[in-house]
Amino acid sequence: MKLSFIEIIESTTSDPNLLMWKFYDEDKEIKNGAKLTVRESQHVMLLNEGQFADVFSPGLYTLSTANIPVLSKLKGWKYGFESPFKVDVYFFNTHQFINNKWGTPTPIILNDPQFGQIRVRAFGSFDIRIIDVAKFFRQYAGTYKQLTIFELQNQLRDFIAPKFGEVLANENITITDVAGNITQLGKKIEPYLNPYFEQFGIELTQLIISSVTLPEEVTAHFDKITNMNMVNDMDKFTKFNTATAIGDKGTALHDTTQNALSLGILFNQLQQNKEISKQETTKDLTSKLQKLKSLFDIGLIDEDEFKIKKTELLSQL
Repeated sequence: MKLSFIEIIESTTSDPNLLMWKFYDEDKEIKNGAKLTVRESQHVMLLNEGQFADVFSPGLYTLSTANIPVLSKLKGWKYGFESPFKVDVYFFNTHQFINNKWGTPTPIILNDPQFGQIRVRAFGSFDIRIIDVAKFFRQYAGTYKQLTIFELQNQLRDFIAPKFGEVLANENITITDVAGNITQLGKKIEPYLNPYFEQFGIELTQLIISSVTLPEEVTAHFDKITNMNMVNDMDKFTKFNTATAIGDKGTALHDTTQNALSLGILFNQLQQNKEISKQETTKDLTSKLQKLKSLFDIGLIDEDEFKIKKTELLSQL
């Protein structure tokens, strides 16, 4: 019976979330001189009876003693090997795995010199890639035949959240720094996370803080600061605050302003009524004077009577 051997070793996957997968060899042996193809953004690791043999970066390889001296040593081949051999072959995707979500499941207590103890929550994402295949396999992936980014995300996420709070406390980062520039804050925290990632053979390429949730009183304070920055002098700021307070229902200034407006409207109405009444009185007196003059002109009253009555009418203006 003629045995078949593996002569070509290559593997691609349509799953962009795969970190590592074992080459399916159907329990066959690899032929001496077999060709190994490692594509860009891949690495390949050979494992002999559970022991690390070698790692191959992108390229085309002929599997021989010269290419895998560690395997020769493990198998005790002093003069090279001509016969087929059996090893486990693992492929790794070494491209960046981006937009992995993280967040603080519960608020972090931050001691701030201005606001005292406050509760802060943060959310964001992180990007990673495998940089040391052997270390990644030994420290994390060795029990898996196939591993996706999802299995790794949870462990890394659970580390980032508490570390975020720890860094804020140890570095005396104030809530002003947190709210003022979350982009730079991510860069400040990265160095504290890197050692943890590196122990698994992983590089943290970027940590992004997309949002920070602050208590209402702190948010109100920053809103006020922002509004103050919008004006150029204190006179305008005072006017702005006054206008804001007037618009806020339930404040004393709002109620006082509303009362003043009501009184102003009433006063204006009284003034208008008074003016109308004055105009009507003047019109009525003018008519009476005209009639009085007509009586004098036709001789129904004498000059003295005319003067006396005229004086009485004019005194009413």
